[in-house]
Amino acid sequence: MIYTGHATMRHVSHLQHPPAVTSRILEAVRAGFADLIFIYRHPLDSLLTNWIWWRTFIRDKRIIHGISQVYKDTDDLCADVERNYDEFAAFAAGGPEFFAAVPRPRFLSFPEFVEETELHLQSATLALRLEDFMIDPIKEFSKVVDVMSVDLDLSRLCVAPPKTKPYGYLAVKDKVPRFRDFINGLSADTKGRIERIGYSCSPLEK
Repeated sequence: MIYTGHATMRHVSHLQHPPAVTSRILEAVRAGFADLIFIYRHPLDSLLTNWIWWRTFIRDKRIIHGISQVYKDTDDLCADVERNYDEFAAFAAGGPEFFAAVPRPRFLSFPEFVEETELHLQSATLALRLEDFMIDPIKEFSKVVDVMSVDLDLSRLCVAPPKTKPYGYLAVKDKVPRFRDFINGLSADTKGRIERIGYSCSPLEK
């Protein structure tokens, strides 16, 4: 059986399975009864996407599946980040003023989100970067097939790459000075975690 969803390991978060549930999943993984496949992306891309998802959900009572449903292009996104930067900063800090309309608990702050990502990577049977799916989706999907021990003819496989763009946060960093200041002002602990999961906050990403 295959289950998919969001879960946390240390911090309780709204719309996420709590650590008590996650610990039981990890027990099954350690016992060999289950595999944990973790798909992740650059945390700063996730931060922008999560902010847009939550503000749309709270303000419009609407669930979206991507930034393109809200903004026509990157310039439109950058203008909104600049215009609503205080709201963005409150979200990134897990501030109660942003989540006033959300039943407790609130969603993760950015440092908590990065910490959760690092913890999941330490426990995953297989970890896959979304950016790698954009380069070679068949290669990355075949890793899932291997973990599941499925006999599949990969030569006949067709996998569409993700619709999102990799490292989209860099365009916002270039065009929104306060967003750039936010990145520069991240704590050494959070920056260190970002580096340990294979990314950086510098203009050049691999």
